Amino acid sequence: MATTQPSFAVSPTSSNPIRFGCFAPQCFVRVSKPPCYRRRLVSTASFQRKIGGGGGGLIRCELPDFHLSATATTVAGVTTENAVQIPKGEMWSVHKFGGTCVGNSQRIRNVAEVIINDNSERKLVVVSAMSKVTDMMYDLIRKAQSRDDSYLSALEAVLEKHRLTARDLLDGDDLASFLSHLHDDISNLKAMLRAIYIAGHASESFSDFVAGHGELWSAQMLSYVVRKTGLECKWMDTRDVLIVNPTSSNQVDPDFGESEKRLDKWFSLNPSKIIIATGFIASTPQNIPTTLKRDGSDFSAAIIGALLRARQVTIWTDVDGVYSADPRKVNEAVILKTLSYQEAWEMSYFGANVLHPRTIIPVMRYNIPIVIRNIFNLSAPGTIICQPPEDDCDLKLTTPVKGFATIDNLALINVEGTGMAGVPGTASDIFGAVKDVGANVIMISQASSEHSICFAVPEKEVNAVSEALRSRFSEALKAGRLSQIEVIPNCSILAAVGQKMASTPGVSCTLFSALAKANINVRAISQGCSEYNVTVVIKREDSVKALRAVHSRFFLSRTTLAVGIIGPGLIGATLLDQLRDQAGVLKEEFNIDLRVLGITSSKTMLLSEIGIDLSRWRELLNEKGTEANLDKFTQQVHGNHFIPNTVLVDCTADSGIASNYYGWLRKGIHVITPNKKANSGPLDQYLKLRDLQRKSYTHYFYEATVGAGLPIISTLRGLLETGDKILRIEGICSGTLSYLFNNFVGDRSFSEVVAEAKKAGFTEPDPRDDLSGTDVARKVIILARESGLKLDLSDLPIRSLVPEPLKGCASAEEFMEKLPQYDGDLAKERLEAENSGEVLRYVGVVDAVNQKGTVELRRYKKDHPFAQMAGSDNIIAFTTTRYKDHPLIVRGPGAGAQVTAGGIFSDMLRLASYLGAPS
Repeated sequence: MATTQPSFAVSPTSSNPIRFGCFAPQCFVRVSKPPCYRRRLVSTASFQRKIGGGGGGLIRCELPDFHLSATATTVAGVTTENAVQIPKGEMWSVHKFGGTCVGNSQRIRNVAEVIINDNSERKLVVVSAMSKVTDMMYDLIRKAQSRDDSYLSALEAVLEKHRLTARDLLDGDDLASFLSHLHDDISNLKAMLRAIYIAGHASESFSDFVAGHGELWSAQMLSYVVRKTGLECKWMDTRDVLIVNPTSSNQVDPDFGESEKRLDKWFSLNPSKIIIATGFIASTPQNIPTTLKRDGSDFSAAIIGALLRARQVTIWTDVDGVYSADPRKVNEAVILKTLSYQEAWEMSYFGANVLHPRTIIPVMRYNIPIVIRNIFNLSAPGTIICQPPEDDCDLKLTTPVKGFATIDNLALINVEGTGMAGVPGTASDIFGAVKDVGANVIMISQASSEHSICFAVPEKEVNAVSEALRSRFSEALKAGRLSQIEVIPNCSILAAVGQKMASTPGVSCTLFSALAKANINVRAISQGCSEYNVTVVIKREDSVKALRAVHSRFFLSRTTLAVGIIGPGLIGATLLDQLRDQAGVLKEEFNIDLRVLGITSSKTMLLSEIGIDLSRWRELLNEKGTEANLDKFTQQVHGNHFIPNTVLVDCTADSGIASNYYGWLRKGIHVITPNKKANSGPLDQYLKLRDLQRKSYTHYFYEATVGAGLPIISTLRGLLETGDKILRIEGICSGTLSYLFNNFVGDRSFSEVVAEAKKAGFTEPDPRDDLSGTDVARKVIILARESGLKLDLSDLPIRSLVPEPLKGCASAEEFMEKLPQYDGDLAKERLEAENSGEVLRYVGVVDAVNQKGTVELRRYKKDHPFAQMAGSDNIIAFTTTRYKDHPLIVRGPGAGAQVTAGGIFSDMLRLASYLGAPS
C-alpha cells in the first residue's frame, strides 16, 4: 500500500535547508562560542547532550529566523503525471469534530460511531486536537521562551494524556505503531523546545509547528478506531494538502487552486471512502507549516468542503445549535432552525458563538449548507446555515430578527468639529491614524451633517488610538476646526441580526422601544443599507439587561419582572399568595414571569438573587430575614442585570415610602401601589412625579388607591383620553363608611354599628382613621387631580364623624367606650332623612365645573343608586358631557384584602403587557 512520509526542513535564512524528519528527524542548530561559530549536525537523541545542561550560560544557541517546510515524498512509484483526480460532488459529506468532541477515549469512540452511522457514500472528517491540548501546546512555547524549566513536565503531561487515551482505544500493532510515532514526535518537540528555551524566542513558524501536533495525534487515533470496525479509512496530514497565504492581519487566505491540485495528488496516493483529516494546520506556498489561527478547524472543514463540492458540512460541537441569544445571559434563548449565510456571518462578527465569519466564505461559494449539531445530543436537529430560497414561507412567518449578540469591553471615540463638514479626506485621516496603531474598529457612525464621526474600538486599544488622533489632529484642535476628541469608556455593542429586517417595517422602532422601556440609553447607532443588522452602543453595565429586553420583545419569551414587595401586611401578604397561586398559569399561558426578588417589612427584609419561593415566603422571612434597609433592598432588586425590568410594589400607607417614588422612577424602576400618600400629598410633589412619569418610559400605576380592585382610575383616564369632559365625580369610596351607613338603619345606634364593623375587621384598628373622613378626602384629591384640578388636601371641607371631644382620646378602646354618648346627633339626622324618604350616605364629591371638592354626609332618595347599596360596596358616578343625563356608574366591592390585592395584581399584569408580554 502506498504511503507518504512527510518531512520538514529546518534552516536559517542564510543556509541550505536541513532535513527535519517527522518521525526520525535530525535537528540542525547553530551553536556558538564567541568569537567563532561552528556548525554541527546532531541527532535528536544527542541534541540535549550537545547544547543542554551545565553550560552556565557559557554556550548560547543562536536561532535565526528558521523556515520549516513540509514536503511529501513520492512513494511506490506514484508521480504527479499518473495522479488521478479525487471524485467531487454530493457523494461527500464533511464532518468536523471539535476538541470537546474528542476530549477523551469514550468521546473518540462516540465520534467513530457517528462516522460509521453516516450513510453517505464518501466521508471526510476533520478533527481538532483533544480538549485543552492546543492550549497546552501554546503553554509549552510560552514556558520555553521564558526559560521556565517546567516546560519539560508540561510536555510529559501532553505525552501521558495521549498515551493513556491510545492504550484505552487501541491494541496490538495499531497501539505500537501509534505510540512509536507519538514518542518520536515528543522527542522532536523536546529538542525544538530546548532550542527555543536557549534562544528565549520562538518564530511564528516554530510556534505553528509545535501547536499543530495535537491534531496529528487525534486524527491518527480516530483513524485507527474507525479501521478497527473493518472499514477502509486513511488519515490526512492537511499540511500536505491545504495551502494558504498569510496576510498582514494575522489571518490566512486559502489558495484553492493549489490546494485542489494537492488534494488530487494526495488522494491518488491514498484512495479511501473515509478520510480523517487534521484541522487547524496547513502550509504556506513555500511548504512552511502554519496554522489557520483560532477556530481554524472549522475553517479547515469549510475549505475542504468547498474543494470536494460536498453535500454539506456538519460542525459537531457541545451545544444543540445556534441560539437566538447567549443562553448564559438569556435563559429563554431558543435554538434557531435555520440561518442564512449572511445572518450567521453577522452574528459571528458580533460575538455570537456560531462560526468564525471566514468559515462561511468557502461554502457560500458553492451553496454548501453548514449544519451545527450537538455530539452529546444526537436527537437535536441542530441549526442549518444555508442560502434560503426567495419564497421561503418559514422566514415569512417567523420574527424578522433572527438573533441578538453583544460585544463588551469597548470604548467609543467621538471626533467632533465644524471644520469636518464637507472637507474631503477627514475620515481617511481619522482611520489612517487608527490603522497606524493597529487598532480594530468594531463599528462606525457618522452624522449626516458630517459634524462628527464616532467609532467603537476595544477598550484596551483606546488610549493608543486617542493619542494617535490627538497627535494627527493637533493643529486642527488648536485652530478650533475640531472641537474635541472624546473618549467614552465602559461601552458595549448590541446587534440585532436578521435577513428579513430589510423588508419588515417597524423593526428599528420595536428595538428602540424595548430599550427605552427598559430605561436604557443608546449612545450611538449604526445600520448598513442591507439592513442585515442594527447596531447600538450602550453602557456596559446595561449590556445583559438590554439583551434580555430586546430578546423578550421580539421572541415573546417570558416577560420577566424583578419584583420587590414592600409591606407584607394584610394586603401585601394576600398579594404574595395570589402571585404564588397564579405563577404557573402566567408563565405557561401568558409568557409572564413575575419573579419576587425581595420582601421587606419595616423591620425585616428577605432578598434572593433568583427569586423567592412564594410557597414558603413567611417561613423564609422569619428564618433568613435580615434587618430592613430600604436602600439596600432597592439596590438588590434593581441591581439584577439579568432581568431587564424592575417593579417595586408599595403595599403600605407610609408617606416615607411614598417619598421615594420619584427617585425610583428616575432610576428606571416601575412603581405600583395602593398607597394614597403620594398622589394626595403636597401638590408640587405630585406634579413633579406625574411630569417625570409622562416624560419617561417608566410606569407608575395606582389603580388600587381608589376603589381597591374597581376600575375607577382607568375608567376616568379612558374618558379623558377619548376627549370627554368631566363635570362631576361623586361616590361612596370607603368600604368602611359604606358598610356603616348601609347598616345604620332602624333602631340601631351608630356606635353599635361601628363596634360591629370593628369586630368584623371592616375598620382600621382605630376607627377614628375611617370616621375622620381623611381617607375619603385623599381619594377625592386623587380623582380631582386626575381630572385636571390642582387641589390640595387643605382645600377640601371634610365632614368628620369623630365627635370633637373624642379626637383627643388616648386609645381606640377609650374612643369606643365613649362613642355611645354622642349617638344622638347622627340618630337625629337619620330620622330626618327617613321622614323625607331618604337615606344618609357618606360621599366624596369632585365638582370639576366649580373647581372644588368636598367630603360630606348627604341625603339621597331611596330610588337613587347610592341608596341601594349593600355591604361594603363602593360606587362612583361620573357625570360628563357624554354621560350628563345618566351618569356612568362603577360599582362593586371597594374594600378588603382580596380585592385590593387583586387590583395591584391587575396593575402588575398591565405593566407586563406594556413591556412586551402578549395581550
